Amino acid sequence: MFEKTVDIERIEQLINLFGNFDQNIKSVEKKYNVTVTSHGSQIKVKGEVEDVVNAIRTIECLITIINKGEPITDQTVEYAANLVQDGEDNKIGSLLSADCICITSKGRPVKPKTLGQRKYVEAIKNNTITIGIGPAGTGKTYLAVAEAVAAFRAKQVNRIILTRPAVEAGERLGFLPGDLQQKIDPYLRPLYDALFDMLGAENFQKCQERGDIEVAPLAYMRGRTLDDSFIILDEAQNTTCEQMKMFLTRLGFNSKAVVTGDITQLDLPDGKKSGLKDAVKILKNIDDIAIMRLNDRDVVRHRLVREIIKAYERSGENK
Repeated sequence: MFEKTVDIERIEQLINLFGNFDQNIKSVEKKYNVTVTSHGSQIKVKGEVEDVVNAIRTIECLITIINKGEPITDQTVEYAANLVQDGEDNKIGSLLSADCICITSKGRPVKPKTLGQRKYVEAIKNNTITIGIGPAGTGKTYLAVAEAVAAFRAKQVNRIILTRPAVEAGERLGFLPGDLQQKIDPYLRPLYDALFDMLGAENFQKCQERGDIEVAPLAYMRGRTLDDSFIILDEAQNTTCEQMKMFLTRLGFNSKAVVTGDITQLDLPDGKKSGLKDAVKILKNIDDIAIMRLNDRDVVRHRLVREIIKAYERSGENK
């Protein structure tokens, strides 16, 4: 049995590291099959050599996160362990030094939570068009909306335009109650939710009434030229090739566009080619267009979301 110790500078670090009912440390113990105990200002880790070394590296990674004032959760422990597994735990400092994108209506700072998210945010800042591809829960839409709100508040753009294709996912529009706008609104709800979080419902409504913010189905974009705008196309995997070309050619002067989608969740009719897949192939070598790929390690939802994504990936590989 191998044993190694870690020195802790402050009692607050120890409290945050262990968490409520030692939940965080129990996660580390379970992950590496080690035993972790505290003795004064030291933590002792016992187990097999490789497991102890990796557990220590994960704990040191978590201490770095604590020193930056960030909370520790099960999700944080899992991500720190993944960084150790990939040999990227030395990059945690650069992630934590990422600038706040914007402040939500409730005063909460919005920042990238993974290295993949940080690269995605930097790509949005540095390119006119960014295509973000990744599974559910990786923050593709939320971070893009945060960047749009930040640009709008800084008066870098005059308008925020959010759009997505109104493609039916198992249910037909005609079965939904109300007029056309009421039928379409459920498809746009994720975009509304992100904007409500950033701006607050009241501010969002005022901006929408002034025409500063527009949330509309993709079909409404045809024939327009969008100058001085931050445009986000969500659920782009459900666009056709023609729709994607139409959207990308709406770009006007002093505008920025972000296209997000998950190519594993297609709702297009059989035989229809995804405009997102097509665009990635066609645009991959064009300057000022960034294509960013997020993966299950960038998932910032419940731990089970990541496990579900991995299970479906394994199932797809088997097929």
